[in-house]
Order: sequence, then structure tokens, then C-alpha cells
Amino acid sequence: MTIRWEWTHDQHLLWARLNRPKANILDREMVTALETGLRERVKPDTFALVLSHEGPHFSFGASVQEHVKDQVAGMLSHFHGLFRTLDALSIPLLACVKGQCLGGGFELASFCHFIFAHPEARMGQPEIQLGVFPPMGSLLLPLRLPALADRLNLTGESLSAAQIQPFGLITELSTDPELAAVHFFEKHLASLSASSLRLTTWATRWPIRQALAQTLPVLETHYLESLMNTQDANEGLDAFLSKRPVVWRHA
Repeated sequence: MTIRWEWTHDQHLLWARLNRPKANILDREMVTALETGLRERVKPDTFALVLSHEGPHFSFGASVQEHVKDQVAGMLSHFHGLFRTLDALSIPLLACVKGQCLGGGFELASFCHFIFAHPEARMGQPEIQLGVFPPMGSLLLPLRLPALADRLNLTGESLSAAQIQPFGLITELSTDPELAAVHFFEKHLASLSASSLRLTTWATRWPIRQALAQTLPVLETHYLESLMNTQDANEGLDAFLSKRPVVWRHA
């Protein structure tokens, strides 16, 4: 089982816990299970979705094996389809984060409206260290975390949730992120109308929805036709998978 599903609050609050510890890699199997489960479970009276995790880490990100040249087009299409599905559901998304939240995992958390994170959780987009870039991170972070987008995407460093919190992406720091999410839901969302929440979510997400439709295809093309035809992108991925030092050719 790659996702552990649960309903709480009279089946108005849906929980999806990534369940392949310790890394919770967002490979094709995990993404398919999450997307299929959402399509099957979200109902008209679903107030919100909480994305959390089993094990010590939220997610190390997408599968590096699926980033190699002969698989990456399918991987990007499939992975980005998850974000389009989440957007189409138009329900509030809450993320609960502990441990490492990197790459595709950070993209997934950043797509959520509200993030509850342990102060020592580590977040970042390390793709540049493999010679590639994060398309969704390139789309989302300038919109959701503009003050840190360049730093995270261009350096690949990870920052603690406590470091990121002052810049507005993280709703609350807590040593128990799931409990913090429950308290937030009960205080701010549970007494509202599910249909009004859905319509308001659709409205407030308009800039991101437009970016998914117009900007993301451009970023995907740039990744596949420009980046993946460089020696260094392929070298960085191969070095990681081969567990050897990378040798950049700057080409």
C-alpha cells in the first residue's frame, strides 16, 4: 500500500498519507495510487484534503531512475498530471511535513494552500545538483515563495521549515504537524460550506491554474528539448544512479 487513506470529521476531511517509508519516493506507482484514490474518494461534501506521510520523511521527491532520457517525458507528463488533478478538485489542500521534503515532494507540499511543518523539517529543490531543474518548482516557487525561489532552484540547498516560515509559505510550525492541521481545519474550515469552499478555491487558484495551462507546457518543452539534450544533465543523472562523482563538461 503506497497511500494510506482515512476519513475524519464525519467523512468531510480526507487524509492521504504517503506510505512507503522512509523516503516516500513519488514514482509512477505512488503518483498513480494518489491520483486514482483522489478521483475515487473526493465527494461534493469533502471540505479539504490533508497530505501527510508515514515514516520520518515527507518525501525525497520523484524517482531519479524515471528522470533518465528515455523515461523522462512520460514521467513529467504523469507527475504533472497529479497537479492538474489536484487543481481540478478545487478543494483546500493541507500538507503536514516532517523530515525531508525535497524535489517533487517539496513541489507537492508547495502546491497545497496550507503547510504545517516541524521546525526542523528540511525543504528544497536539489535538482540543480544533478544537472537538471524542477519544472513545477520553477512554476510554483516564484508564485508562492518569491523571495526564496531563485535561491532554492539555483543552488539546490535545503532550508529548515523554521528558516522558510518567515517568507509566508508555511502556515504554522509545530512539533505535531497533523495535530496543527486538525486544529486549523476545525477553527477555520469545518463550519463553512463545502460548495462555497470549492468555488472559492477555484477562484483563488486562478493564477496557478493559468500557469498550469500556459507556462507548464513551455517548461516541459524546455526540459525535454533543451536540458535533456545537454551532456551535463545526462551526466548528473547517471553519476547519481551510478553512485560516482559527477564530471561536468559545461555543455
